[in-house]
Amino acid sequence: MNYYNRIRELTKNIPVELVDFEKPRDPARTPTQASSNFITNKEQGDWAENLVTRAINETSTNFIAVKYGKSDSLVAGEDGFDTFYKDFQTELDTIGKRPDLLIFNKTDFDTTLGFDISQIPHIQITDYVKKAIAGIEVRSSAFLIERYDEAMQKRTEKFTEIAFQIRNKVLAEYLDVLEHPNRSKYITLLNTLTIETISIFDFKVPGWRSNERLIEINNLFKKLKIAIKEIQKRDYLSITPKVEDIKVVYKWIETFNVPHFYFQVFFDKVYGISFEQILTLISNPDNDGVIFSVERDVQNQNKTTIKINSKAGHPIASKVDEPTHESIRKEMDRGRLLFYVTFKGGTAYLDINNLREILGIKEANF
Repeated sequence: MNYYNRIRELTKNIPVELVDFEKPRDPARTPTQASSNFITNKEQGDWAENLVTRAINETSTNFIAVKYGKSDSLVAGEDGFDTFYKDFQTELDTIGKRPDLLIFNKTDFDTTLGFDISQIPHIQITDYVKKAIAGIEVRSSAFLIERYDEAMQKRTEKFTEIAFQIRNKVLAEYLDVLEHPNRSKYITLLNTLTIETISIFDFKVPGWRSNERLIEINNLFKKLKIAIKEIQKRDYLSITPKVEDIKVVYKWIETFNVPHFYFQVFFDKVYGISFEQILTLISNPDNDGVIFSVERDVQNQNKTTIKINSKAGHPIASKVDEPTHESIRKEMDRGRLLFYVTFKGGTAYLDINNLREILGIKEANF
């Protein structure tokens, strides 16, 4: 069974409540105005893409990374952006979403086309694209993942300690209040709070206000509720395919039969996961809330996003040297000024064995 057929079979297992492959893609509205934050995020994404490209091309002897993803320096509000965006939407429906990078064996690399084929119409490079061994969608995140993991572990430990201190205090000092028949259920509730249940524990704060003791215990239940909410927040950084992108990535695979991957670039490490693994993970409901979550991303127009624990993937680069950065002034129409940050340099130190494994490269000499 070839790659596309394996992916097609996997799509049949995806719950339609998550991704309905039978429904047409929802039309996208053309953005009307860019923000400083949007341009900074775009610059960060461009830097991450360049970081991965350089890491591969400066390390590999047999393979070459080529820029392929549809992109442009124009932003919403500038002349020509509407045409670019409409052409981009048409291409999504025609061939699917181009991954940011293509990886070619050097023997298949076309020197006349060079290292950037992003501006070439797809009809001119269809046969060439089919020779790629991989397409890579590069995502960036403004985090140090190791620092984040340390902070989340400390947060969990802190609020777990607070939760059990409150529980023990209530049972030790307010048992007489809770032994009233109308309140005794809270004794049972608190006794079910354990290390095993705290991640799913929930209750309604009573709202007692009749006397001083009831107010005190009610306030303790409020603090317990806050502590438990902190413990139950998602505690991992994620690789984030948008639900709407799943369909257009599948369309691209259908068109070219080239394996597709997501690389998530942090400012200290890079993780990668195959599209095949993504579909396998999200087709299993037992992974929901454990390895991935489905959320509306407020930072991305409230679009529904699948957030997969980055460490479910492969560590592609175990170390990243941070880039330099500088502020840029951009003048828009009507004299509106935007100030954003650009990123330059930096180095990703590839874990060659992990990269070979995720890309399915059998050659010992990458």
